[in-house]
Amino acid sequence: MALMRVNPTRMELTRLKKRLVVARRGHKLLKDKRDELMKQFLELVSKNKELREKVEEKLMTVHKNFLIARAVMSSESLEAALMFPKQSVSLEVSTKNVMSVDVPVLEYKTSSSDDTDIYPYGFAATSAELDGAIGTLSEVLPDILELAQIEKSAQLLAEEIEKTRRRVNALEYVMIPQLTETIKYITMKLDENERGNLTRLMKVKDMMIEQSKQAMNE
Repeated sequence: MALMRVNPTRMELTRLKKRLVVARRGHKLLKDKRDELMKQFLELVSKNKELREKVEEKLMTVHKNFLIARAVMSSESLEAALMFPKQSVSLEVSTKNVMSVDVPVLEYKTSSSDDTDIYPYGFAATSAELDGAIGTLSEVLPDILELAQIEKSAQLLAEEIEKTRRRVNALEYVMIPQLTETIKYITMKLDENERGNLTRLMKVKDMMIEQSKQAMNE
């Protein structure tokens, strides 16, 4: 581990010790954040799996009913039945904060509260399969939006987990060891200087004693 380029002084030692305390505290906080992000991410992944299976099953039902409706109705009748929808859907997108990550919140509103408005046609000239397909499609819409919300949230959390992991590793394997080794180096140099000063003082003391003895003998 390369040492930092610093002057081995007591002031520098004090400064680096403070930085080490901050780095260790930051490392713990980031590890806690990473662990909580992982927990949230795994919960989303589990929920995503269940919801995706549910949505795919319903969409398969919609697809099957549409195929049957196409088989029993003429193309002109099917096109005319679906040409002028009676109900429209508006989508509102907002965000919520999850561990410092802004994840999307999708909410939709329909132009009418009447459930029958999902059918833009009269029932006399259409098949029951078309009714079933449109009814199921209306039911699955909230699940599709929730699935999109969950998948985007999981993606954003995964990106934040990776960023946090890199920061944790940088502190754990680079900054903290570098600070620790530099502090050890400065401490060693200061100890050497103190021993050197003590040795010089002892020599000066011995010289002064020797000079005093010589002066007394004269």
